[in-house]
Amino acid sequence: MSATFKICHTSDWHLGHTLHGHAREVEHAAFLRFLLGVLEREAVDALVVPGDIFDSANPPASAQSMLYSFLAEARGRLPGLEVLMTAGNHDSAARLGAADAILRSIGVRVVGTNRDPMVVALHDASGRVAARVAAVPYLRPSDLPLTGEALVDGVRAVYDGALDEARDLLEPGQALIAMGHCHMVDATQSELSERKILGGLQNALPVDLFAEDVDYVALGHLHLAQAVRPHVHYCGSPIPLSLPEESYAHQLRIVRFEGGRVAQQVVHRVPRTVDVYRIPRQGPGPLEEALTQLAQLELSSELPASRHPFVEVRVRLDEPVPDLRQRIDAVVGDRPMRLIHIGVEYTGVAGSLADAGPRRQLGDLTVEQVFRQAYARRYDGEPGEPLIAAFHEIASAARQRLEERES
Repeated sequence: MSATFKICHTSDWHLGHTLHGHAREVEHAAFLRFLLGVLEREAVDALVVPGDIFDSANPPASAQSMLYSFLAEARGRLPGLEVLMTAGNHDSAARLGAADAILRSIGVRVVGTNRDPMVVALHDASGRVAARVAAVPYLRPSDLPLTGEALVDGVRAVYDGALDEARDLLEPGQALIAMGHCHMVDATQSELSERKILGGLQNALPVDLFAEDVDYVALGHLHLAQAVRPHVHYCGSPIPLSLPEESYAHQLRIVRFEGGRVAQQVVHRVPRTVDVYRIPRQGPGPLEEALTQLAQLELSSELPASRHPFVEVRVRLDEPVPDLRQRIDAVVGDRPMRLIHIGVEYTGVAGSLADAGPRRQLGDLTVEQVFRQAYARRYDGEPGEPLIAAFHEIASAARQRLEERES
């Protein structure tokens, strides 16, 4: 009988994340406990995490402690478990790799940049090499020899090199696995929580990056769990990282290999520890409708404060309502909920009927949307894709420098 080998695919933990100023430690701790239970029950041989372990390049000490405590407990409960993590666009490769010597001693490998060895062997319970993994971390434009539209060619060269190296080492009965932190063509993203990478959608990667001989591809970056192809999967984030993600079905994937081939894929839904409600449920609406639905929310008074649901109220107004916050607060009162955001859209006519439409608040816009609006006002047109790509690289570098100064 062929040897059995199991991996667990999870990604985009974003430890240290806050939602409109509210810490997510309770939710992350619950997820990691759930993950440990699944690893143990399923007798998993290897855990693969393709990026965004942390939410920022300089995560708080509590987030780092949570990661290392999880790894230590996993080692204690599953001594044979191997862990393979790659850096995502939110991570600092240097910070992830700083404890490399200690992590290797407990079966944890970290691939931070494409300058690190990217081909990793994973073993089954008997100690036999069961898989060769081309573990490619997030690739910044500065990591690649090409720019502009040719960025995709540069990414392809990195993946091809790692996969070819893995193929050279592959023996009969071993699986060929790839890991990537990237945006694939035709995949669905969440606008408010996923930073554009490689300059945005125009540099989304084609699925033929992964040839048919690759048995399984574990992807990270996009927070909605989805299949790009039967063997190419985003596992998604374990908790909702923005309000629009409240409808996502968060999950882990267990992939079982027999004789090097995928024999079974099983999804484990991640229980939600803290509920998220967007009022009205169908989208921004009249204030009275929002207040009615808010008053009708069924809430449990037995939950501790750390598990009170997050609530967003979304209203559409013809003109400003001076006492808007007070009217909403009057309905919230001391009920067990956390009002974290009030979204307002104005529908007044400006100029002509053709110009009419909802106007969003600055805080509801992504940085790219702000840039596009500013460009349109100044130059009366749309910025080209090369300019958008340059903007995202500069914005990412500026964000990372800011995070480093705040640490």
